[in-house]
Amino acid sequence: MRNAAHMELFDQLRYFTVLDGLAVIYLLSAWGILGYVIENPPKKRISTSVLVADYRREWMVHMITRKPRIFDATVLATLREGTSFLASACLIAIGGGLAAISNAERLSGVARDLALDAPAIIWEVKILLALFFITNAFLKFIWSNRLFGYCGVVMASVSNDESAPQALPRARKAGELNITAARAFNAGIRGIYFALGALSWLLGPEGLLLGGTLVIFIMLRREFASTSREILLSDEV
Repeated sequence: MRNAAHMELFDQLRYFTVLDGLAVIYLLSAWGILGYVIENPPKKRISTSVLVADYRREWMVHMITRKPRIFDATVLATLREGTSFLASACLIAIGGGLAAISNAERLSGVARDLALDAPAIIWEVKILLALFFITNAFLKFIWSNRLFGYCGVVMASVSNDESAPQALPRARKAGELNITAARAFNAGIRGIYFALGALSWLLGPEGLLLGGTLVIFIMLRREFASTSREILLSDEV
C-alpha cells in the first residue's frame, strides 16, 4: 500500500516539467541576488535603501541635541507600528494559504473552474512556494520590530547632556540598530513582492517566469531609478 502511494505521488508530480524547475530556481536565485545587490550596491549606483541608511545615522546624531525627544520617539513608534501591521498581515496570509492547502476539494474545484487539468498536490506545492516567501517576510518583520525596540532602548540611554562622553557613541549605536532593523524590514517587503510573483506559478511555469521578471523590474526600479532616489541625491545647498 505504501509503495502504491509513492507511485501515485510520483505519477502526480509528472505534471511538473523541467521548465517548472527552472522557473522556481530563477525566482529563488533572483530573490537572493536582488537582496544582496540592494544592500550592497555598487558605489556608482547606490540604492535607495543605502541612501536612507545615511539619514538614519544623522537622525540619531541630531537626536542628542533635540529637547525634548518626543519627535524621535514618535517616528520610532511609527516604524514599529509598520512592522507590526505587516507581520499581522503576513500571519493572516499564512493562515489563508494553509487553509487553502488543507482543503484539497476546493483547490480541485478552482482548478476545474479555470479549466486547468492537474491534481490537488500541484496546487498545494505552488501555494507552498508563495507561503515560503510570506513566512520569511513574517519572520523578518518580527525581527525588525524587535530591533526597532532595541534601538528605542539605546536611544533612551543617551544622556540629555550632549557633552557627556557616552552620548555620541550611544547615538551611533542606536543609528546602526535602526539601520539593521530597516534592513530586516526591507527584506520583509521583498518577501511580499516575491510571494506575489510566486502566485503567478498558478498560471504555469511561463507565468512564474513572467511574474518573477516583473517583480525584479519593479524592485530594481524603486531602488535604483525611482523619483524618491533622485530626491535623496539632489543637492541641499
